[in-house]
Amino acid sequence: MRKGFVTVPDTSNLAARRSPFEGHAPAQRPNAAGQTGVRLGASMLASVTQISTWISGVAGLEQALTAVLGEGVPALTGQTVQTAHGLLVRTGPEELLVIADTDVDHSAWLRRHIASDVGAVTDLSHARCRIQVSGERCRDMLGKLFPIDLRLAPFPVDQARLSGHHHVPCLIHRRGPEQFDLYVFSTYALDQLDTLIDAALEYGVALSDGTQVH
Repeated sequence: MRKGFVTVPDTSNLAARRSPFEGHAPAQRPNAAGQTGVRLGASMLASVTQISTWISGVAGLEQALTAVLGEGVPALTGQTVQTAHGLLVRTGPEELLVIADTDVDHSAWLRRHIASDVGAVTDLSHARCRIQVSGERCRDMLGKLFPIDLRLAPFPVDQARLSGHHHVPCLIHRRGPEQFDLYVFSTYALDQLDTLIDAALEYGVALSDGTQVH
C-alpha cells in the first residue's frame, strides 16, 4: 500500500520468526570408542532485554531494577540473579541483560519503570539465540574455542563470562559443573553450532532438536 509518496510494506502476513538453527537435524555421533561426551541443544529465545546506563547513572538504574524485579541487582560483571521475570545478568559495569523463557514484551514493560534519564532499554530478542552444552567432556570441547579458565574455582556455577572465538562474541552462563548456556548472535548462530559440533566430534556428540522457541 502507499502513503503519500512513500511505499509502506504490508507486514500483517509476515511469518513467525524462523530459527537460524533449522537444517541441523537431531543426531547422535559417538566417537570411535562408542562414547558420547558432549550434548548440544539450540533454540531461539522468547525474550532478551538489554538495560544500560552511564557511570553516573548506575546507582539510579540499580535502584529502579531492584524495585521492578523484586531482587537485588548483581554487583559485579559476570554475576547473575534468577528473578521471577527471568535471569538477570551483569554483562558490564553499566549494562545488564534480562533473559526470559516467557513470551512477554519485557522491553515495553521495563520502559514503563525505567525513565530515559535513568537508563536505556533495548529489545534484543531477535538478535540472540541459546546453545545448551553439557556432558562430561564439554569443558574439553569448550576449551578448544574459548580462551577462558573453565574450572569451577575461577568460573563458579551461576556466573557468566563474556568471551568469543573466531572474532565472534559469546556470553557463557555456567548452569552446573558440566553444563553451560551459550548466548550467541542470531546472525552467526548456525556457524557457531557447526563449530561446536566439529570441536566435539572426538568426544562423541549428540544434538537435540533445536528448532523450537523456548
